[in-house]
Amino acid sequence: MGKKKSKRKPPAKVKSIEPLETQFNCPFCNHEKSCETRNTGRITCRVCMECFQTQINYLSEPIDVYNDWIDACETAN
Repeated sequence: MGKKKSKRKPPAKVKSIEPLETQFNCPFCNHEKSCETRNTGRITCRVCMECFQTQINYLSEPIDVYNDWIDACETAN
């Protein structure tokens, strides 16, 4: 008698998770990737030294702080 063939499934494909951005374009001087976020909800441009600070909670991501800055710029104009 022969052995039964094993019915192995191919390994599952791993989904690649792309991390969110932590460096952004400055809305004032338009330099690319010159703005960095800090842990306190503060984003600062390294070139023109513009900064923005907002309230954050434990669910906030760096992109949320940047979007709040862009929204504040739009309401000021």
